[in-house]
Amino acid sequence: MSPRAAGLPADLYGRPRPDRFIRGLTAFIDTSQRARLRAAGRRRIGLGLRPRRPASRVPVPPAVPASRELVVASRTALCDEVVSLRLATPDGSRLPRWLPGAHLRIELPSGRARHYSLCGDPRDTTSYTVAVRRIDGGGGGSAEIHDSVMPGTAVRAVGPRNGFPFAADPVVLFIAGGIGITPLLPMAREAAALGLTWRLVYAGRSRSCMPMLEEVSALGGEILADDETGVPSGADLVGRAPDGAAIYCCGPPAMLDGVRKAAAAAGTVRAFHFERFTAPPIVDGRAFEVELGRSGTVLAVPPDRSALDVLREHDPLVPYSCRQGFCGLCLQRVLRGEVDHRDLRLTDTERADGAMLVCVSRGAEGSRVVLDL
Repeated sequence: MSPRAAGLPADLYGRPRPDRFIRGLTAFIDTSQRARLRAAGRRRIGLGLRPRRPASRVPVPPAVPASRELVVASRTALCDEVVSLRLATPDGSRLPRWLPGAHLRIELPSGRARHYSLCGDPRDTTSYTVAVRRIDGGGGGSAEIHDSVMPGTAVRAVGPRNGFPFAADPVVLFIAGGIGITPLLPMAREAAALGLTWRLVYAGRSRSCMPMLEEVSALGGEILADDETGVPSGADLVGRAPDGAAIYCCGPPAMLDGVRKAAAAAGTVRAFHFERFTAPPIVDGRAFEVELGRSGTVLAVPPDRSALDVLREHDPLVPYSCRQGFCGLCLQRVLRGEVDHRDLRLTDTERADGAMLVCVSRGAEGSRVVLDL
C-alpha cells in the first residue's frame, strides 16, 4: 500500500513507504481518534444527521491525564535569557513518567497556557523540569515566568504529551538550535544509555545565551557559537551525519528549513524528524469564519492565523500537536462548508466524509465552515 493510500505523508526522500516516526505516531493517534469519532457519530444522530459507519473495535489508549496542580520547587538561571523551573506536586506524590521529546502544557497564574519541552530525567517521578527563554514582544508567557513565577508559585499542568518521540534509531544526528536543546538533550542521554551510534550538534548565537552547555559537553556534544565559528548552514550541519543516520532537529525556523533542504539533497539521511516551537508561516491565507455547531458561536479567522489558533483562543482545551498537518490530533468534523485542505494526512475519502485538520486547513475565502464543536 502506498503512503498516500495508507493516509500518511510520503517519505521525505521519495521512498515508497511512510516515515517510520509518522507511522508510529499515527498508530497512537488513530486509536484515540476512533473513540472521538464514535462519540461524534452519536452526537450526529441526536442532531438528525446521517450517522457515521461504526468504527472497528480497537483498544482505546488511556486518556491524557487531567490537569494537575504543581508548584515551583526550584528556579535556576541557566544563562542570559533562560531560566529552568523544577515542578513538583504540593504533597510530594509521584508524577507520571515520560519519554524523551514529551512536553507539558503549563497554565500560568495569569491564565495564559504555554507548552514547554521536558528536559530533565524521564525516570524522575518526583518532579518535571522545563527551561524557558524570555521572548519580549511575544505572547507574554515567557515574560510572566521570568518576572513573577518563583519558588512556591502554583501552576496547573496537562500532560506529559509527546508529539516528537525518539524512535531510538541505530544511527542518529541530533541538531539543536538555542532553546531547541530542551527536547533533544533527553534523547541524546537515551541514545548514550542504549549504546546507539549518535552525535549531538548544538548551535546558538553565543555561549552566554546557550543553556545546558555543561550537560552537552559532558555528553561529548559539539558546540557551535555563531560569534566564534559563524552561522552554520544547513549543509554544514547535515554534513556531520553518518551515512544512514536519522536526524532529529529542533530550533528556529531558518535552521529547520536549511536542515530539511540539506537532508533531502544529501541522499544519505535515513529520516528527518523535527519539532517547531512555532507554527509554520501561513502561505496564501484567506479570511473566513468558523461556526461552532453546538453553540452557534461564530469566530473570525484572519488571513494570517489558523483556525486552530482561533479555536484555542476560544477554548484552550482544543487538542493539537504538530501544527503542521500530519499528526491528525487536531481533527474536527465539518458539518457544513467548503474546506481548503492543506494537510499531509487525510485521504480523499476522509476529507469527503467531513474531516478537517484545523491546524493548517482553511475555509474558502469569505465562507463559513461549521464544525461539530
